[in-house]
Amino acid sequence: MGGRDVPLRRVRLRRPAVSLRGRLALLRRRWRLLVRLAVAPALAYLVATTVFGHQQAFFAPIAAILVITAGAGLRGRTLAEIVLGVSVGVLVGELIILTIGRGTAQMALVVVLSVTVGILVGIKGLALTQAASSAALLTAVLPVAGAGNPAVTRFIDALVGGLCGMAMVLLLPRNPVRDIDSEVQRILRQLASVLRGTARAIAERDPEPADAALGRARGLQPDLNDLESTAQNVSEIARMSPVRWRQRTQLERYVGAVRDVDNAIRDARVLARRTTAMLRHDEPCPGELGEAIEALADAVDVFADDLSEDDDFAEARDLLAEAARLAVLALTERITLNTAAIAAQVRSLAADLLYASGSTRDEIDALLDFD
Repeated sequence: MGGRDVPLRRVRLRRPAVSLRGRLALLRRRWRLLVRLAVAPALAYLVATTVFGHQQAFFAPIAAILVITAGAGLRGRTLAEIVLGVSVGVLVGELIILTIGRGTAQMALVVVLSVTVGILVGIKGLALTQAASSAALLTAVLPVAGAGNPAVTRFIDALVGGLCGMAMVLLLPRNPVRDIDSEVQRILRQLASVLRGTARAIAERDPEPADAALGRARGLQPDLNDLESTAQNVSEIARMSPVRWRQRTQLERYVGAVRDVDNAIRDARVLARRTTAMLRHDEPCPGELGEAIEALADAVDVFADDLSEDDDFAEARDLLAEAARLAVLALTERITLNTAAIAAQVRSLAADLLYASGSTRDEIDALLDFD
């Protein structure tokens, strides 16, 4: 190579995206799914073969698996639709096959007709997919001779499997308190970060931190939408699953706080926007306003802890009231539209979290009345 030494290139080995330890941790978190998949198919097969005496009961465990994998974490109505979708797909498909026979063209027709019937009876989404899958499967598998009417037999198997899967989802559900708590805690941490960024902007007389805080607050909308959906799901789990009935009171507190947390985020957006406007226009900027917003961020952290620990919110209420008091005291004779709006938003955000803590309107008025 012309007498020159050619340096050897170092070959970088790509590290796996998820380590073995991470996979083991994921496996531990999904122990409920493993138990459901172990118990439901076996129970469905046992019932179909021993109780109903079916010789070819493969649809029972398959239906149980389909319901568990497609329906875990879904609302009760959707879960019931999946069970119905699997059963209807089997029944309609087998009745058609008894008339037209089995084959490639028949499979195409059976799948289309099963989906059509499913749509007409109001089945949609995952349930409709399960109806089509069941129809295709039963077309490809020949029934055992002399085992009775295959349409009735397979429909019963699918229904048994679906009900067993649904029972396991309800008897061994995810922890609804943990699910909603993780989402609420993440949003409240972001809210505290938004408030501290806004407070820093006032302390430094720099609008940039408030601008960044406003962007983060606006970016929370998808998380708030997800939180609302989670609140609906966990409420239904607690209502339907006997295992989670004892958590209903704690869940009611979380679910009741969702709307107030949403309002608090909206207030934080206005607060950051008003702070940016005040600083860009070089308006009088009382440092006490920054202290009030910083105190509000501390109150949010305490509120999050109290909510997670199912505490009485006494400390959080005191801090929220103190934040509102500091905001009011920060107003001087040189009040501008923006400084007045900032103080009002601090009070409004404090009131939202007080509502979330279970305080009544009269209690909030008494706490935030500084005349």
